[in-house]
Amino acid sequence: MNTLRQLLEHGQSYWLDNLTRPMIRTGELKRRVTNDGLRGVTSNPAIFQKAITSSKEYDSQIRKLSTEEFTLPRIYENLVVTDARTACDVLRPVFDSSDGADGFVSLEVSPHLAYSTEQTIAETRRLWNAVDRPNLMVKIPGTREGLPAIHQALYEGFNINITLLFSVGNYQEVSEAFLTALERRVSEGRSVRNVASVASFFVSRIDSLVDQLLGERWSRARGVEERAQVAELFGK
Repeated sequence: MNTLRQLLEHGQSYWLDNLTRPMIRTGELKRRVTNDGLRGVTSNPAIFQKAITSSKEYDSQIRKLSTEEFTLPRIYENLVVTDARTACDVLRPVFDSSDGADGFVSLEVSPHLAYSTEQTIAETRRLWNAVDRPNLMVKIPGTREGLPAIHQALYEGFNINITLLFSVGNYQEVSEAFLTALERRVSEGRSVRNVASVASFFVSRIDSLVDQLLGERWSRARGVEERAQVAELFGK
């Protein structure tokens, strides 16, 4: 069995932190789902910027939207919504077979709205309606202003991927927002069965900081033994 597929046997659902139109068009995304057991996809503006600028796959849609006098932000949004919707369709069998536990495609609200609760809520509603797929998951940062937006979005029944988490304290805050939103729905007799959420820790950022600290310790190390200890922490 494919090693990646074995992850599911241990209760792990692995996601791909990348999404491009060529990946969808060539069938690569579908193959990852079918052959490797891919359970979800996440994206962000940096990923889409790289995808759009490094491929000609988007050119015809950009030209078409340009003739319709769309603004640059609206052109960008149309491009990413198209990719997110198509990716949702590719992952839909996973979503259906897992009864909504897996098979999500995550799309981020604009980073410019990270400190505006009301604008984040409005953007979440708009993206949800634009993509129009039940296995979409909207990314909202776990900032102070993001917490009430997360609560409201979950209360309204949107699937939310909570990002920018760096500590246990952050996790406790977003967990509380999640639970109170669902409790609010239950108190009103509304279903919570199809409301999904994940908490995304920035492990790579923490890892980078640890590497930096280890590098500083390496430079101060005295003797072969101490350097060997640091090297072991580096995983070397």
